[in-house]
Amino acid sequence: MTATIIDGKALAATVRQEIAAEVAAFKDEHGFVPTIAVVRAGEDPASVSYAKQIGKSFEGVGLGFALHTLPETATEAEMVALVSRLSADSSVHGIMIQEPYPKGVSAEAVLAALDPAKDVDGVHPVNAGRLAQADPAGVGPEKLNFFVPATPAGGMEILRRTGVELKGKRAVVVGRSNIVGKPMAFLLLRQHATVTICHSRTADLGAVCREADVLCAAVGRARLIKGDWVKPGAVVIDFGVNFVEGKMVGDVDFEAAVEVAGAITPVPGGTGPLTNIMLMKNLLQAARQATQ
Repeated sequence: MTATIIDGKALAATVRQEIAAEVAAFKDEHGFVPTIAVVRAGEDPASVSYAKQIGKSFEGVGLGFALHTLPETATEAEMVALVSRLSADSSVHGIMIQEPYPKGVSAEAVLAALDPAKDVDGVHPVNAGRLAQADPAGVGPEKLNFFVPATPAGGMEILRRTGVELKGKRAVVVGRSNIVGKPMAFLLLRQHATVTICHSRTADLGAVCREADVLCAAVGRARLIKGDWVKPGAVVIDFGVNFVEGKMVGDVDFEAAVEVAGAITPVPGGTGPLTNIMLMKNLLQAARQATQ
């Protein structure tokens, strides 16, 4: 068996076209475009690069983008003041706070100043809590009143658009971070999957992975998941971003797993292209909620 390789770039291009049309319709109806404010303190190279990427992709579909920078020496009070001001600014519909934070600045204090209704990155405790307590799909209100971090949201979009049935399936998530592993587990649970969360201290991790119909890797360790850890025919969603000898690789040993899995996302070109797309969708959701 050779797995179907899921083309994240192609999926992202399709969704991007849909979003561009939604943005144009929103502007026609409301007379303005949704705008995201990106906050950064310092000039961390990865953060600088990511902000440029966000600006280019957002402006490419007609969304507004504004970058707000502070020096690396910014104090907690300065960051809180900036986030508070943006939260109160009606022309700003979404806010993303980039890491790393300056030394001595409490992330909790900064996030406390962030309006949960503008938290398009899904990192505010209110949004995390609402996701954790959300009704299963098909139960309760159809419209979500919270935001989900873009990376796991992208993973779910891949599963949906490739027609993967989750109801009753066994899903295993390797990784328990607040921005990928935990929210991915809750999203799978909402879709009626039976979910196991694994981590570095899981006993016999390979045996648990082999039980998965849907295996999601988000642990940040290059090629941790071996080919013989994958259940034949399983769907593998690899969120990992690691660099080995200058080459980007995932958390899954792709070359081995592709011979066993039913479908698999490559790295690069799998889950990554969907991340900014889902951030756009969150911004549109926030803008729509602001007009109600």
